Amino acid sequence: MIRTLISNACIVNEGKQFQGSIVIENEVIKEILPAGQQPITPCHETIDATGLYLLPGVIDEHVHFRDPGLTQKGDILSESWAAVAGGVTSVMDMPNTNPVTTSLDSLNMKFELMAEKSSVNYSCYFGATNNNYNVFGQLNPHRVCGVKLFMGSSTGNMLVDQMNSLQHIFNGTDLLIAAHCESQDIIKANTERYLAEAGVDNDLPLIYHPLIRSVEACYESSKLAVELAQKAGARLHIMHISTAKELSLFNNLPLHQKKITAEACVPHLVFTSDDYKTYGTRIKCNPTIKEATNREALQQAINTGIIDTIGTDHAPHLLNEKQGGALKATSGMPMIQFSLISMLNMVNEGLFTIEKVVEKMCHAPADLYQIHKRGYIREGYQADLVLVSPEQWRLETKDIKSKCGWSPLEGNTFAWKVDKTFVNGHKVYSNGDIDTHYRGQELAFRIENA
Repeated sequence: MIRTLISNACIVNEGKQFQGSIVIENEVIKEILPAGQQPITPCHETIDATGLYLLPGVIDEHVHFRDPGLTQKGDILSESWAAVAGGVTSVMDMPNTNPVTTSLDSLNMKFELMAEKSSVNYSCYFGATNNNYNVFGQLNPHRVCGVKLFMGSSTGNMLVDQMNSLQHIFNGTDLLIAAHCESQDIIKANTERYLAEAGVDNDLPLIYHPLIRSVEACYESSKLAVELAQKAGARLHIMHISTAKELSLFNNLPLHQKKITAEACVPHLVFTSDDYKTYGTRIKCNPTIKEATNREALQQAINTGIIDTIGTDHAPHLLNEKQGGALKATSGMPMIQFSLISMLNMVNEGLFTIEKVVEKMCHAPADLYQIHKRGYIREGYQADLVLVSPEQWRLETKDIKSKCGWSPLEGNTFAWKVDKTFVNGHKVYSNGDIDTHYRGQELAFRIENA
């Protein structure tokens, strides 16, 4: 039996901050001690966390680890190292790999790969297509985090664009349906219009990207998804909301009362379309980075409860794949390593409280997906924890763990730093060093009375 004491930390959990200590026994949180109280029995290791903040490990519900088939960009091993270096202890991987995760065989292969290679806890989505909804009933609801539905095309060409298929999907599962919503008809019409206006036939300057994948393209697709979910009584989670207009589709009821929920992703909270001038295609993603008014509305919606969770849409590409403009440069950016500290920077700016960041990045994903005994600092829960230090530092290329080797945030100064990350009680990351041999556990969902 191995016991570790994390002492004298500022613990942030369930809307509160307090000074205290945590005892980890093997994989779980054994004791939560108020300041000055000692453990019941001695511990093998004591970590003095004076001046540090102890948070639950971040649960990133929205990652693309590129494995299998796209491993020149990133793989489960490299991207899980980036995750743990960023205080992320659990991830849910998207299905647009090669092969796509749209059959039971490919799903099982993905789980085997993640068990073999992931340094953090893991699950993966089953990808919906126009014709595989008859398989949904065979999915294990305790293993599969949800069904991913692309109602807008993105990397992997998994677009579902037939109305009868959409109806079958929304009526065909009790699992959470995680949707990427952009109207392909609007995107196509906008593309043709701007190509004609510019008198070109193959690419457009990057500034056209948010005009092509417009506010209306997002809103109309999200509106359709909400209507289909309401009619079917389905559980819908719309990913990476990027516009103020879409927010009208949601409400701020307590999370446990909602069947239709919304996610914001860190890039849409950090950048605006003005930043294309500085960062270029490094911040090109789908849905697009839009005007500052949209970013401000998203930030406000996090504080008011309209937006329920914060993910990353971590999507590494090689830099040579980011060459070109609005049509040719690939969309997506690596964000997982610096997502938590980016949000904590916004705490320093007065945009959020640290308790709100913990709620949206740790507690809410655990509640929304009904993850078993994770996402909180509670006795008996898995010891997924992160220690962060309020210290200033500058991000250099050498600090990046993602295989692609770049970040749009290179050169930026942060006011917070991840000090240590514990996955199931194991210290996997500490002061820049990673235990490369440790492997995380498969997440369990919807486990009652266990």
